Amino acid sequence: MATSSFSAAGTFVLKNARVPVSALGQIGGAVVQRDIAVVDGIVTAIEPSIDITMGGTAYDCGDGLVLPAFVDIHTHLDKGHIWPRKENPDGTWLGALLAVQDDRTSMWAAEDVERRFDFALRCAYAHGTAAIRTHLDSAPPQHEISWTLFEKMRDKWAGRIELQAVSIVGPDTLVNPAELDAVAQQVKASGGILGGSVGVFDRSKEAMLRVVEKAGELGLDLDLHTDETGDPAAHALLHLAEAVIETGFTDKVMAGHCCVLTVQDEATVKTTIDTVVKAGIAIVSLPMCNMYLQDRDNVGRVRTPIRRGVTLLNEFKAAGATVTIASDNTRDPFYAYGDLDGMEVFREGARILHFDHPQAEAWDWLRAITATPAAHGKFAYKGTISVGAPADFVITGARAWSELLSRPQTDRVVIRAGMPIDTTLPDYRELDDLMGSTP
Repeated sequence: MATSSFSAAGTFVLKNARVPVSALGQIGGAVVQRDIAVVDGIVTAIEPSIDITMGGTAYDCGDGLVLPAFVDIHTHLDKGHIWPRKENPDGTWLGALLAVQDDRTSMWAAEDVERRFDFALRCAYAHGTAAIRTHLDSAPPQHEISWTLFEKMRDKWAGRIELQAVSIVGPDTLVNPAELDAVAQQVKASGGILGGSVGVFDRSKEAMLRVVEKAGELGLDLDLHTDETGDPAAHALLHLAEAVIETGFTDKVMAGHCCVLTVQDEATVKTTIDTVVKAGIAIVSLPMCNMYLQDRDNVGRVRTPIRRGVTLLNEFKAAGATVTIASDNTRDPFYAYGDLDGMEVFREGARILHFDHPQAEAWDWLRAITATPAAHGKFAYKGTISVGAPADFVITGARAWSELLSRPQTDRVVIRAGMPIDTTLPDYRELDDLMGSTP
């Protein structure tokens, strides 16, 4: 499909498009043939066949799949693209944590963070993402730099990518009333979401109670990193769910990673999942990053990892939990790769999480990176293709599941508000001066 021939007015009909019903806001794994009419950038009709009577041009999709623009609900834009200057020394989670701490302390002035942040957003936009939630390292004094910058970037990118931010601090901050309040007040002032990271921590239940109570006090939603570890002694997710229930917290709560469930006994897993569902907590799996980091703890000898730490997303969904998938880190010590590409996340998620079978239901998982995170995050963008909504699509030449997931779809056409955008990715060389050297 030649993007150069699209009407400048954003008025056209996509003919012979294949659309998953999950992209139309419905539950299910079916794919249907539809024509999609767009007038002045707004979807005006979705029908089996539409006559060309409203002006504009008809474009034949040739049975190609048309998907909604993506929603990436767990990223780290402030860390992104520091890998060339700060690699992970051993590939472990602790190695990543210490490397980022060192880089943050010495390098994260406002200009440095802004340029990497903007670079990452340009990548996501070109790939077809319409909404992003990023975690921001918020241990004082970094919270003052990063949150002020976030507000600037949220305004700058309005109309292209809808941005949200979450604080991330360690468990020691969550149990320190003064530090927690300082971070929470900054989050409140910036219109953000309160969060933190807890794994194995002897005051885990207290940490979760404190952060839930603080969110309730200030009227904030919550988004926590929980149990990003292979140590079965971690129970932060269970403690978070218990804290939500015990306090009567009713705002939105999301938990990410939840890796430890893959190494815990069946009874513990069942109790945790059941309590999460009762508490109404949404789960976000970060399949690529977790596969990269988990089970690398035996430093000093070459060993193929066995326990990959990707959480039990199928079991959460079967139990009735809200489930999503997302990018997580990109080209930093926590994940050396990635490009904030929702198509890649969906493709790798299917392979890693095994949500590709039964095939009759597989397309329903598209909602995990479109409509479901959009609804949980209360984004203005809804992550669906619907009448009355802006025409925000990703158009592919792939006609079926296997075709879509077998190639990276680099020839995709991204439509935003009815107009094709430039999908040229920014050149890594733009950041060379920030890295101190070239590769």
